[in-house]
Amino acid sequence: AAARGGQVPRMSGRALGHTGGTLDNRESIPGYTTALSAERFRAIIGECGYAMTGQSEAVVPADRLLYALRDVTATVESIPLITASIMSKKFAEGAASLVFDVKTGSGAFMKSLDDSRALARSLVDTGRSLERGAVAVITRMDEPLGFQVGNFLEVEESAYCLMGDRAPREFRRPDDLMEVTLRLTAWMLVSGGCAQSLDEADRMCRRAIDSGAAWERFLANVELQGGEASRLEKELGRRRAPERADVTVGRSGYVASIDAFEVGMAGVGLGVGRSRTEDQVNPEAGVTFHAKVGDRVDSGGAVATVWGGRRSEVDAAAARIGAAVTVSDSAPTRESLVVEEMDR
Repeated sequence: AAARGGQVPRMSGRALGHTGGTLDNRESIPGYTTALSAERFRAIIGECGYAMTGQSEAVVPADRLLYALRDVTATVESIPLITASIMSKKFAEGAASLVFDVKTGSGAFMKSLDDSRALARSLVDTGRSLERGAVAVITRMDEPLGFQVGNFLEVEESAYCLMGDRAPREFRRPDDLMEVTLRLTAWMLVSGGCAQSLDEADRMCRRAIDSGAAWERFLANVELQGGEASRLEKELGRRRAPERADVTVGRSGYVASIDAFEVGMAGVGLGVGRSRTEDQVNPEAGVTFHAKVGDRVDSGGAVATVWGGRRSEVDAAAARIGAAVTVSDSAPTRESLVVEEMDR
């Protein structure tokens, strides 16, 4: 994420392997396009404060080619190449301050905390050497964030979070997703000079949600990038792939773990992600979790629902997710998702 005088340009990537893609996520919104010219990118930022785009033949073209090359040469996890890829996009945007969410755990590229620290340090040091403000927040990714996994499903959950008290009564706000999001946005406000402290920034973020300003800003961006905001609102809570299957547990107890990597790979089989860069994604496919780590579950109860386009894909994903969920007799200790923070 990049903050500059209250404006946030965002150049993102697509799903690859078990990781999700921000561009695929946004393009699940009817009509939304991330294929923006540099001129249109700047214009949208000027009108609503933020814009979303990706690499192209005109903008950081070398990174676009290297991204595909890394996929076929088993160098996706190379820290120097990750650093170069991220920084080239951020500098092309003109960002003066940068806030990085560096994941650690089973669902991250960097599985160990030591590797995550090395990546965070590489990003912060590179930003500092090029006279940019840089902050890295290391966050846990051992279970999926929130209750939804999938392109439109994640848009839906994000929309409800932005609505605050205006979200449907049955919506269960994901505490883990909000913890990470509020911390990152707080750092953005401090790094961009909009707040003096993280506490002040956190209050500003919560006010933006409570007042409806955050939701209105999101809808403004949808319209400016070609999306149909009214159709999006009608599809929330309704748009799902045609085939479904419930994932049940065989014993009562507490959810002890949900392996984020296994869930991500199950999503690839559904079309949430890609095995190869040329694969197409299914925007309606995904997983809805009904329980998170620490929740009480009953034997035979559904912990998740899988959505997909084909029966065989849904059944295979449900089996894999079922094996990724463990249940214990006692509730596990919940730790903060924010592990460490590095600034310049």
